[in-house]
Amino acid sequence: MTIEFFTEGVAMPALDYDSVRRWIADVAREHCFGVGQLNYCFCNDAYILKTNVDFLGHDYYTDIITFDYTHDGLVAGDIVISLDTVASNAAGLGQEYCRELLRVIIHGVLHLCGIDDKGPGEREIMESHENAALAMWDALS
Repeated sequence: MTIEFFTEGVAMPALDYDSVRRWIADVAREHCFGVGQLNYCFCNDAYILKTNVDFLGHDYYTDIITFDYTHDGLVAGDIVISLDTVASNAAGLGQEYCRELLRVIIHGVLHLCGIDDKGPGEREIMESHENAALAMWDALS
C-alpha cells in the first residue's frame, strides 16, 4: 500500500496524513478492496481546470478528478483535488473546510471502489457512503 500526497501551486493542507492513510485503507477494506498505489495532488482551480480540459475534454471547474487504475482487488489511481473549490463548497454548504476536504478525499476512493454519482439516484448512494466513511473517521478521532 502506497498513498502519497503532493501539491501543485498550493500549500499542503494541515492533516494527519498517517491517520488519513489508515482511514482510506479501512474504507477500501469495507468495500472489499485493498489499497495499491494512490497519488493525491492538491491544487488550485486553474490547475484542475487545465487537467479537466486536457485529459477529459471538460471545460469547467470541479473539486475532484479521479483517474482509475484499480485492478486485482486493489484500488489505485491518481486523484486531483482543487483546494479552491473545496473551500468554496465548504463555505456554501456551511461545512468546516477540513470536513469537506475529508469528504472529497474519500469521494475519490469510493469512485475507485466502483460507486458512481452521475446516474439517477446515484448521488444519494454516494452521499450515504461518504457519510459512512466520515463516521469511520470520527470514530478514529
